[in-house]
This record gives sequence, structure tokens and C-alpha cells, in this order.
Amino acid sequence: MKFFLNTSNISYQLSNLRQIVFEVTDACNLKCKYCAYGEFYEDYDKRENKNLPIEDAIALLDYLIQFWQSDQNVSFNKNVYISFYGGEPLLNMNFIKQVIQYLEDNPCTARHFVYNMTTNAILLDRYMDYLVEKNFTLLISLDGNAQNTAYRVDTLGNPSFEKIVRNVDMLRDTYPDYFMNKVNFAAVLHNKNSVETIHRFFKDKYQKIASIGELNNMGIRPDKQKEFMQTYRNASESLRQSEHYEEIEKERFVQSPNFQTLCAFLHQYSGFVYRNYNELLFEKHKKSNWITGTCLPFNRKMFVTVNGKILPCERIGHQFALGTVDKNGVHLDSEEVVQRYSYYFAKLENQCKSCYNTKACIQCIFNLPDLEKEPVCNGFMDKNDFDQYRERILSFLRNHPEDYYRIMEEVIVV
Repeated sequence: MKFFLNTSNISYQLSNLRQIVFEVTDACNLKCKYCAYGEFYEDYDKRENKNLPIEDAIALLDYLIQFWQSDQNVSFNKNVYISFYGGEPLLNMNFIKQVIQYLEDNPCTARHFVYNMTTNAILLDRYMDYLVEKNFTLLISLDGNAQNTAYRVDTLGNPSFEKIVRNVDMLRDTYPDYFMNKVNFAAVLHNKNSVETIHRFFKDKYQKIASIGELNNMGIRPDKQKEFMQTYRNASESLRQSEHYEEIEKERFVQSPNFQTLCAFLHQYSGFVYRNYNELLFEKHKKSNWITGTCLPFNRKMFVTVNGKILPCERIGHQFALGTVDKNGVHLDSEEVVQRYSYYFAKLENQCKSCYNTKACIQCIFNLPDLEKEPVCNGFMDKNDFDQYRERILSFLRNHPEDYYRIMEEVIVV
């Protein structure tokens, strides 16, 4: 197996970048116990109530516009998603308005910008008119009912549930069509809720299927390991413990862990999925030069921290920054990025050579423990593991043949 990545790959991905995520501020008006920047974790920059300077954002946008207007831009869809993240992004609304105003005043003909935001909704009542005007897609963080949301408290330790729900209800009642089409929910699974209670709350109250995420188990402080494990819950186990397991799984579809696994298997091993016309009309090429399920750098998104660090996404530790941006411009050395990835992949090459599930691997290298030393892939499968995995998939399909057609017809590969 030969790993292949060069500076041309980086340039191509930047030219076709689909999403920029700005960490608008590291300040927050909540203090959630399990926050990725909270007491459990140590792999992030110190929180200092800082705002991302608008000059940094403009420098980055100017840098990327040069790529978007180049000949390497071959994207069939001109949309670029400008995403605002925190902390709580509504605490720095001035930055958000300035970014949007800059893009409106300096149009890029090669791209169309659309906006989204992850918010805790505490300030939603103040800014919802503007968000609706600019057609934001909103992802609202809420863990279910009042008891489920007990870890989401303000900086004084007071519950946030009533305030959040009051603002969400106001948005729904004021802009019902917008709410139906542009608002979604994200819940964190922990020891004060379950997949079933979360699912029921959002379905009954808002007629929505919320995304449910497990606590990130990387970057845990050694002195918090025990408390973290007491708080952590596994989504698959929680779903199996549900009283109405099969009904909920059907309703959640690709939000369900089992269906996510099934999708990955069918899309990679069925032989009937084509990502573009070239694959359909010509022989599909095996990906023999890429190991693990790690994305190509900037293949999906670019994340910019409040300190100007540039990362492939917001889900990995800040120590893995690939570059920086400040008011003087973007400092991103493509050759250095190539060398960094090559160095990491070299550590995993022998494991990947022996793994039977390389085609459907979803393991990101940046979420492996001891990456700088001797990483061990959590998703490694020997022949026996893979045979059991394949049999579980086929057994499920034998018992639920209708789900094969549902996945093949409804799930879009991105």
C-alpha cells in the first residue's frame, strides 16, 4: 500500500472547499458539564472570552476566493456553507453581520454563500429576525426534556431548559415555515437521558428527528477519566435498551447507529453505488493510495479557531492545526501539510495493510490515542472480525429486505 498526497491535492481541495466554520468566540453563556471545551477535556486552547477578529476572517475569505476563481474549481454545486460556531456564536453577533456584509459587498461569481449556525438559543429571541432574513440553517443544542437537559446550566449553575424552550417556541410560532424547513436539533447523550427520551421529546414537541451524539472520548484529562465514564453513554446500547427499539430505529433511519453501519457497508461493498458519471460509465478505481477513513485535508470543511488556527474540522484537538490566519494573511504551507499527513499515515500503514475493512473505514487518524507515538486503530478488523461484520449485515438485510431499497434510493453519498 503506497500513500499518495501532494501539494496539488491540497490546492484542489481548497478550490472546491464546501464549508468554512468560524469559531466566532470562545465565550459562552452556558457552562455545560460535558462541553468539549469544559472540565473533562485538555486538548483545546485555553478559553479566554476572546472573539475572532473580523480582519482574520476577511483575510481568509480573500485567500480562498483566489482558489474558488481558479481553473481547479470543478464543483457542480456552487454553494459554500459559511458556518458560525462557538462558544456561543450569538455572543459575537457583530462579527457574523460583518462577515455576511463583506460577502454581499464583495461577491464571488464562482460561489454562492449560504449560512448556518450551531447555537444554544439563549439569545435567539434577540436575533431571530436577522437569522430568518439571511435564511440561516440553525442547529439548536438541547438534550431533550428538562431532566435530560440538567447538565446544560448557565455560568451560575442555573437550569437553562425553560429559557431555551421559550425562545425556540417563539421562533416556531413567529416563523412556522422557516422553523419547519431550516431548524434542526442536536442532543448530547449522557447518563441523564437516553436515545428514547431524546427522540420522543423532539418528535412529540417539535415534529423533528434530532441528531444524537455521544460524548467525545478523546482528549480526556487523566484525573477526569472515572467521572467521564460515569457520564458517558453508548448510543447503540441506549437504543437497544429502548422499549420501542425497532419503531425508534425505523423513525431515526440514518440517524441510527445500525443504519449508519448498514449504509457504509452497502455504499462500499454492494457494487451498485456510483459517486459520479465517470464511475458509472468507466471502471471504478480502487482507492489503493489512501488509508484510514480520514478525509483529505479540506475535502469537507475548514475550521478556524478563535485564535486563528486552521484545522480540517472542529472535532479534533487544537494541537493538530495545519496553519494559521491573522490580519496579515493566511499561513498555510501545503508541503508541510503533506509531510504531516505522510508522517501519521506511515505509523498506520501496516495495520491498514492487514485490515479487511479498508473500503468502509470511518476512522479519523486525529481521533486515535497516541497518534504521535504508536497509535492503534480502534476499527481494525482481521478476517474473522470482517466475516462476522458481513454476516451481521447480511442477516439484517435478510430480515429487513425493504431497508436495502430504502438506503439505496434515499441516502445520498457525499
